[in-house]
Amino acid sequence: MKKSYKIEVDCANCANLVENAARKVSGVKTLTISFMTQKMKIEYEDDVHPEEVLKEIIRVAKRIEPDFNVL
Repeated sequence: MKKSYKIEVDCANCANLVENAARKVSGVKTLTISFMTQKMKIEYEDDVHPEEVLKEIIRVAKRIEPDFNVL
């Protein structure tokens, strides 16, 4: 399953750091973050609950960039 989310991230470097960390979250098949468009695209593994994976991605992201938000 693929989903796209509008996000809020303050700088390109922060977006890159969050992207690299979020890709390692269990249940994520692919993940990209675009600082310019403020979007995050996620392809989830087939056997996961996207809501739970997204919660973990947000938790990981906020450790790197406290102002990170999914709108």
